[in-house]
Amino acid sequence: MMDILRNALEALGASDIDRKLMLFEGYRKEILYWNKMVNLTSITEEEFNVRHYVDSLAIADEDCVRNAETIIDIGTGAGFPGVPLAVLYPEKKFVLVDSLNKRVKIITETVDKLGITNVAAVHGRAEELANRKEYRESFDLCVSRAVANLSTLSEYCLPFVKTGGFFLAYKGPESVDEIAAAAGAIRTLGGDSPVIREQSFRNNLEGYDLDHITVIIRKEKATPKKYPRKAGTPSREPLK
Repeated sequence: MMDILRNALEALGASDIDRKLMLFEGYRKEILYWNKMVNLTSITEEEFNVRHYVDSLAIADEDCVRNAETIIDIGTGAGFPGVPLAVLYPEKKFVLVDSLNKRVKIITETVDKLGITNVAAVHGRAEELANRKEYRESFDLCVSRAVANLSTLSEYCLPFVKTGGFFLAYKGPESVDEIAAAAGAIRTLGGDSPVIREQSFRNNLEGYDLDHITVIIRKEKATPKKYPRKAGTPSREPLK
């Protein structure tokens, strides 16, 4: 399975691949160790490199990812896609947000142990952090693999993005209707019409089966100050 991860890094034109593979392997071992005590992932050891690493990196050749200097990952869970992208792009700064403090502590301890210096993990709810001055409309790019309706996810994520920046969401192939239905909410939050794209470098790889698509939303104007609404409301009452 390391071969397919190496192939992915080569397809992305990564430098210092052996060091990056060493970091990936170290992070995988730590997450699987902690997973015995804290619910971090349901992905098995055999599937880890494909379903966490390759899937996370599948957005990495998008221009909005390559050109971003500051990236925030909302609902990062065990650190995906933020940590793999941070390993690939050590020159970029990453903030990883999760509502479960145990996960945040594990990510922080693990990246410190491995010497991944461009990652800061933050505990909090997106609805609250997005109203803090140091985070609101401060990032070139927001990414999320979190499981949520796109209208809800856009309310969580777009307030973090600078005007002219991008929000990039991983969605399943069955989400086309959901994406279309979210168009009004995205406009309300300052976003342009969503663009659906399959990750191009996947065509160069064999031996794995992933079906995420990428939804790319450009931030056209500032998000109105009343968004995001108070914690819990975006999921209970998605914008239309």
